[in-house]
Amino acid sequence: MQIKVAWRDLLARRLDELGLPLEDAARECLLEYIALLAQWNAAYNLTAVREPLAMIDRHLVDALALLPHAQGPDLADIGTGPGVPGLVLALVHDYERVWLVDSNGKKARFLRECKRRFGLPRVEIHEQRAEQLPVAGFHQVVSRAYASLALFVASTRQVLADEGIWLALKGRRPDAEIAALPDSVEVIEVLRLRVPGADGERHLVRMRLR
Repeated sequence: MQIKVAWRDLLARRLDELGLPLEDAARECLLEYIALLAQWNAAYNLTAVREPLAMIDRHLVDALALLPHAQGPDLADIGTGPGVPGLVLALVHDYERVWLVDSNGKKARFLRECKRRFGLPRVEIHEQRAEQLPVAGFHQVVSRAYASLALFVASTRQVLADEGIWLALKGRRPDAEIAALPDSVEVIEVLRLRVPGADGERHLVRMRLR
């Protein structure tokens, strides 16, 4: 699928609104990702978002809004789906290692094609459930609408370094989920993210072990 001028214009406008001055090469990678996702989505139904312009808003911009808060050396993305936010972040930021975790075979195949297409040697695809992951010691473990906060931290404890941080992307502020967290987990802060083009609120919950 050919990249269209309207895609470039929308991405440029959203990056200006986010205050992210990405280089042209990074922007082209993001747009190539959208073209590939749209092509695969027609056959494999990887995401309910069908139109490339909507994919830019709901996937790219949603993920890029996390970038200022995900500057650690590595990143594990749990329930990544078609690579949001982990793959998107890996396309624009030089992490030491990135794990993209999803048990869905079609989505994992798409992620492997992205890894090959974009030349991402530090990215690993894990086609399995979070509970099955080995001990990994990541400084950042992220999810977007993967599960409740309590289930997220319980299923990924072995992946997080003792000094690491969980980053959970949510819609509305999840006060009930925060109240249900175990005493061993401390909420560092709950940030309301400014996400241009979003269809509702976006919050980031940052957590760590006490």
